[in-house]
Formats: sequence, structure tokens, C-alpha cells
Amino acid sequence: MTRAPRGTPADTSRWQRALRAGRRWAVWGAVLGLGAGLVTQAPAQWLADGLQNATGGRLLLAEARGSLWNGSAVLVLTGGAGSRDAAALPGRLQWQLRPGWNGLQLTAQQACCLPDGLRLQLQPGWGGFSLALDGPAPPPGAASPAALPAAPRPLGQWPASWLAGLGTPWNTLQLGGQLQLSSAGLRLQSAAGQLRLQGDLLLQLRGASSRLSVLPTLGSYQLLLQGSGQADSPTQLRLTSQDGPLRLNGEGQWTGARLRFRGTAQATDGQDDALANLLNIIGRRQGALSVISIG
Repeated sequence: MTRAPRGTPADTSRWQRALRAGRRWAVWGAVLGLGAGLVTQAPAQWLADGLQNATGGRLLLAEARGSLWNGSAVLVLTGGAGSRDAAALPGRLQWQLRPGWNGLQLTAQQACCLPDGLRLQLQPGWGGFSLALDGPAPPPGAASPAALPAAPRPLGQWPASWLAGLGTPWNTLQLGGQLQLSSAGLRLQSAAGQLRLQGDLLLQLRGASSRLSVLPTLGSYQLLLQGSGQADSPTQLRLTSQDGPLRLNGEGQWTGARLRFRGTAQATDGQDDALANLLNIIGRRQGALSVISIG
């Protein structure tokens, strides 16, 4: 038990103030120590929960292990809340999250799909965030180029069959082939509940096939997204065919809250019968064309 020192009333008063101050510092030290411990030992499930909420339950980190800063999980696509469809990638996704002077750096790697790793910069802010590839992106307000730059940077590759986890219509199409993602510079910004894309993103489907067609391959296709990062300028989408008996073309816009897309699907000469079932599923038939309309 601590006893007050003998002396004048002023000495006693100073001792009591020092004792109270020491107790306050002890409490704050305990609180800060507990907070630091919670942050450094945060479980990987925190990241899994955040991703599930951000994607409406369509992209999951299942069987999460380790910590928020160094963990692994099985990457799963689902149809969202209430859906019974789900598809998992082989192996486990490994990640590392590190704080830096300009935010957080996320490094992810997976043998099947991200063999060279993927590095992203996350910058939290008031009422939003910014997520960018670890590299330069076009300056805000820069005009989008008419075509993709000559040397886009490969980001990753995934089996097209993984899309079946999203449910209708992907579980009916049962696509085969390889999805490849690349970009020459990309930043995704969230502000006031709206998402804006700055830069470009190229998604390619190579050697596509479907159980709805007797043909061994349907062709190869690419979907290009280009955004200026400006609130009054929506992201532009362009779908084009590269080869194959099924021709897909279309254009659209994404505002961050709504997607509008108009396109067509058509069989090349002599392939109408082989692709009839697929064309009926893809869109609304208008003669030889199948019209695709979203939004």
C-alpha cells in the first residue's frame, strides 16, 4: 500500500496529483497496448468478412487461416446470399498486408492463377478508399485512349469454369477456356458510395467452349474497360471477338452504380445449327442475331 509522504500540505497535494497522473498514463498505456495487440494479431477472418461484405457475398475467402497481415484462404465465387452455386479455385491464395507511407500494400499470390503475384496499394480515406495497381496510373482527367496501350501488364489468369459459381446464366453455359486479366494502369476509387475507374482493364477469354454447343471451341474474346476517373464520365466498355465461329460484339457504360450494355451474338456462315441453343440462351433472338441487353 502506497503512503503519502510526510510534509507540508503543498507537498501532499503535489504527490496526489503525480499519483493520479501516473494512474492515467498506466490506463492509457494498457489501452494502447491492447489496441496494438488486437491490430497486430488480427485474424485473417477480418479480411474475409470485409471482402464478403464488399462483394455482396459473391467473392469469398473460405477457410481463412493466419492473420490479417499474413494469411491464406480458398478463393470462392458464389451467386450471393441464398445461392446454392459456388466454385472454388484449386490451392490456396496467400497474401501479405503491409502498412506504408501512402497507405497499405497488399501482395497476393496463388500457384494456379497469380504465379507472379499481384501487388495493390490501398489508401483509406474519409467516406471512401482508393485501390490501385502498384505502378503509375494515368493522371486524373486524362482522356482515355481509343485503344489499349501496346504493352498491358498481365495481372492473372483463371479457368473460365470458375464463373459457374456465380449462378445463372454461368452455371447453364458451363464455360471452358482461360480468363486472362491485364492492365496498363488502374485505380479504383470509392467516394460517397460511388465507384470510379481510372485507367484501363482488359479481360480476355481464350479458347472458349460451352456444354450448350457441340463445337469444341467457340472462339476468343476481349472486354475492355476504360475510365477517366471523373464523376461525370462513366467507364466505357467494349466487347469484341478475336476469332472463332461465335461472334460477339457490343458496347456499354458503367457508372459505378449501374451497368448498361448492348451487344449482339451471331454464328459465322455454316455454324447456325451448331450454335442455335447457345444463341437462344445468350440473348433475345432477332433472326440470325441474338441481342444482348443489360440495364
